[in-house]
Amino acid sequence: MSGSLDHFKTVFNQLNASTLNLLEEIYTPEVVFRDPVHELNGLPALRDYYGRLYQGVVSCRFEFESEVNDGSQAMLVWIMRFQHRRFRRGEMLDLRGVSHLKFSADGKVLYHHDYFDMGAFIYERVHLLGSVIRMIKNRL
Repeated sequence: MSGSLDHFKTVFNQLNASTLNLLEEIYTPEVVFRDPVHELNGLPALRDYYGRLYQGVVSCRFEFESEVNDGSQAMLVWIMRFQHRRFRRGEMLDLRGVSHLKFSADGKVLYHHDYFDMGAFIYERVHLLGSVIRMIKNRL
């Protein structure tokens, strides 16, 4: 299954708004996807979700720092480095996270759960809200 995980990482870094057809290479049609704000069932829902996410993305690259792989499932520790046209324009942003992946017998992902800090990702970067959150964190 190591080859499947390597293929997943390679394809994932090729994704952008015009290459969403690549999702079929790495996900089963009945994939279940979760992150801090969504739970999706099926490849069409996942394709739509990624389509919305990639709108406005100038660049996006995942650096995979480490992994644990037992053959049928894996955990990936990553840093997503991205630029967005409307979100902190021109600035390279980093988001740290972990993905739990479960593979089907044919080596495609049938379950994908992303774990990351939504506050660090969005809330702290919104001008007024971000300053309030940082103030609260400093008091803890």
